[in-house]
Amino acid sequence: MLDEFDLIALLRERLEAAGVNAGSRVVVGSGDDAAVTDPGGATATSVDAIVDGVHFRRSTYPPEAIGHKALAVALSDLAAMGAEPGEAYVQLGLPADLEEAELLGIADGLGAVAATHGVVVAGGDVVGSPVLFVALTVVGHAPDADSLVTRAGAEPGDALLLTGPVGGAAAGLALLEGGELAFGVEPGIAEALRERQFRPRALLDAGLALARAGARAMIDVSDGLGADAAHLARASGVRIELELSEASVDIGVAAVAKAADEDPLEFAVSGGEDYELLAAVPQERLDEALEAVLRTACDPALVGRVADGEGVVLRGPTGREVSAGGFDQVRSRARGGPT
Repeated sequence: MLDEFDLIALLRERLEAAGVNAGSRVVVGSGDDAAVTDPGGATATSVDAIVDGVHFRRSTYPPEAIGHKALAVALSDLAAMGAEPGEAYVQLGLPADLEEAELLGIADGLGAVAATHGVVVAGGDVVGSPVLFVALTVVGHAPDADSLVTRAGAEPGDALLLTGPVGGAAAGLALLEGGELAFGVEPGIAEALRERQFRPRALLDAGLALARAGARAMIDVSDGLGADAAHLARASGVRIELELSEASVDIGVAAVAKAADEDPLEFAVSGGEDYELLAAVPQERLDEALEAVLRTACDPALVGRVADGEGVVLRGPTGREVSAGGFDQVRSRARGGPT
């Protein structure tokens, strides 16, 4: 294994090759004791981490997918704020058995996501660790604070819009953890479900589109639609009423859930890691918001409304109420094991 400074130099070289080492707001970038930026306007900053045995397994994840997932899920928080992506700072915890090729694969995954979204990797750190982890601090930008969307602005009467179907990442995890569950799922669909787990999308364009279309509150679906709807309801002091159709669930999820002896809809809304956006939009701007999100290669749908009260009610296509749990980051109650 290379020493710390050789590793940092190698990672910097890999990221520079991906074209993610320079940006208009960065005055001093990676390589000095600290990065210096001149952002202007308002900034949104988020910190996220993925850890082997909790959010992924090295035994089932390609190294490139680890790097991809780490940055994509961090950027998803900026998407939920309607922020424009700017800089990322990476901390890597490296176990002694990590091979150089695996490290370079992680860097390639990070670099590919950064290049796709115009993110500058402006600095970071490398430390030894008992397990592999990738921690990200990401910074987004907006003209002013009022341009950013929080969880706290939903009002009774608002429509609830979801940028795409859910459940795919949980189904992908089930397929990774127990291959026999792939029985009855077409190979192409099974591969798409695994990709939802390996390489989630950071819906930054959709977040910006929703912010500009008047979204009053927004959250990314990381812990499960039911759990994240509850976060939005609590922050806004409202009741969230969700009515989900079969179109709100990824193709193939029902087959995987049934093979795992679980209710398909409960499985879909509890699994987490889909990173779709749930937004509260004024009724008079709903058509505008739907059209704007469609232009970002998403498949948005109206999934409910905001009402007076508190808490969350989820109903399926027949009107049946659906129980929805979610992932607890502290207690690590991941569905089917670590993701």
